[in-house]
Amino acid sequence: MAENSANNIDNLLHEARRFPPSDDFANAAVATRELYAQGEDPVAFWGSQARGLLHWHTPFTPERTLDWSEPPFAKWFDDGELNVAYNCLDRHVLAGNGDRVALHWEGEPGDSRSFTYAELTTEVKKAANLLTALGVKQGDRVAIYLPLIPEAVISMLAVARIGAVHSVVFGGFSAESLRSRIDDASAVLVITADGGYRKGKAFPLKPTVDKALEPNADGQESTVRNVLVVQRTKGDVDWHERRDLWWHDEIAQVDTEHVAKAFPAENPLFILYTSGTTGKPKGILHSSGGYLTQVAFTHKAVFDLKPEEDVYWSTADVGWITGHSYVVYGPLANGATEVIYEGTPDTPHPGRWWEIVEKYKVSILYAAPTAIRTFMKLGRQIPQEFDLSSLRLLGSVGEPINPEAWVWYRDVIGGGTTPVVDTWWQTETGAIIISALPGVTTLKPGSAQVPIPGIAIDVVDERFRSTEADQGGLLVITHPWPSMARGIWGDPDRFVETYWSKFGRTTYFAGDGARRDRDGDIWLLGRVDDVMNVSGHRLSTAEIESALVSHPMVAEAAVVGASDETTGQAVVAFVITRASQADAAAADDASAVLRAHVAEQIGAIARPREVHIVSELPKTRSGKIMRRLLRDVAEGREIGDTTTLADTMVMSVISNTLK
Repeated sequence: MAENSANNIDNLLHEARRFPPSDDFANAAVATRELYAQGEDPVAFWGSQARGLLHWHTPFTPERTLDWSEPPFAKWFDDGELNVAYNCLDRHVLAGNGDRVALHWEGEPGDSRSFTYAELTTEVKKAANLLTALGVKQGDRVAIYLPLIPEAVISMLAVARIGAVHSVVFGGFSAESLRSRIDDASAVLVITADGGYRKGKAFPLKPTVDKALEPNADGQESTVRNVLVVQRTKGDVDWHERRDLWWHDEIAQVDTEHVAKAFPAENPLFILYTSGTTGKPKGILHSSGGYLTQVAFTHKAVFDLKPEEDVYWSTADVGWITGHSYVVYGPLANGATEVIYEGTPDTPHPGRWWEIVEKYKVSILYAAPTAIRTFMKLGRQIPQEFDLSSLRLLGSVGEPINPEAWVWYRDVIGGGTTPVVDTWWQTETGAIIISALPGVTTLKPGSAQVPIPGIAIDVVDERFRSTEADQGGLLVITHPWPSMARGIWGDPDRFVETYWSKFGRTTYFAGDGARRDRDGDIWLLGRVDDVMNVSGHRLSTAEIESALVSHPMVAEAAVVGASDETTGQAVVAFVITRASQADAAAADDASAVLRAHVAEQIGAIARPREVHIVSELPKTRSGKIMRRLLRDVAEGREIGDTTTLADTMVMSVISNTLK
């Protein structure tokens, strides 16, 4: 959102667009105003939440709630012990809630399965026994490359149950992307499927795994010992004897009982790779006790969860952080009933989501602004064909939601009365950091609003001075929080340099611009680094540029994120072709080839919206590409200051080329 646009909307909101909580909602809300007062002492607050929300095999002592002796490497509850899977499963069964549905799963073709907490616990116990039989032990890394099917959730929980570390890779990523993540983590096992369903078609996954596990260019073999394959589409697959195993065959041979062992609160839980500005994805490392505390608290308070009556649906894939925190760990730690859906919103018809809401009587829906804007384009007549009266709370995640989409979401999907919580957080933060609390906060369309209790946020200038109202600045977190990343896998120096160097080791710089309005509410202004946010997915300009340059046609490439009405940001590439290839294809043909090449190298999510063939790129005298100027071109703005360029005429040449 542009700052001027945000200011205009903000002025409008002060006149008309505010949504105070209704008395009925406020009186029955899970969250209360007292939480903010309690959160003024973050250490005591999070200690209280950890004790109240989770089962600890060995309780932590109050003096060990937070160890911040070596910032930025925090330790929370580090003398306590717990089992993450036990907290998500066994304790609910022991509490008498084994018959409550944990998961309603809907496949894209229309097949479905439901699991009670007792049934899901049994499946996870069997999977834990299977992983143990395959030699997976505490601390080992397991790569999970699956469509959004129940086995994805079961696999994650089984890995957590035995104290191992999972690395979930989005099923749309290419073999090269998968290979880099497997190699970086030295994974010993891959759990995958023959394929999945998306956009009405079966797509293969096993061949991608096979390619990713081939010896690298130096002839080095993969660290992976076994590949477990879930049979989903029943498509033909190549088989590697002694390495490949069918999930259904192996799971039938193991015991249904498994005792959940306690592990230290700081035992690593997962690695999740996110794009970095160097082109090499960063393996963000999260631990157990602190992470589970904050995702459980935020899931309960932000979504006003009443587990005995709500049906919750986060539309995210488990390959992204939202799927980890608010599909798997948060909801299940709270004993919620939830829906997961394998496919796309428009398959087999554009009302698919609303059909699912009606079928399962979903009461809480958590989705991305990209999807909401797409539904706006399709028209309100589609959701109006379905009974959405079960919805009582809506959430937004992944990128700032523009006020128009916020209001449409509330009015059309929420019937004009349903609260909308717009949440800001990142892979690195692990859990929600900024959000309204329903029943407490006066809602304001387009604003992420306020830090959750126990979180210390500021908006500062380059000299670390708090900004005045309506002045843009940099969003920072100034006190440790339980779900914060514990590092970058294998690269602590990069962790410090990337997140904790701009203002010192005790201040986390989020990489986002923001401003406070006159009420103190926070508005996000987008990324200030070279990482793009496309449909809520963070993509590195450097990683996409590397993919482009790997094509023999390309001599040099620069990539920027341009504003996009549907996806928030879109990938726009500027490419110089090699002289030997210059006449090989017309510009339109070259653009199509390179767009397809990026999708093959990284995944469809990274496919550029546009590829422009140019003769030169704007560079400073030191050789740095001025992406700011290319962003001006991509968004159709007047070109900014070019005085620092080595050749001040180059932007005129680029602009004329694109006319």
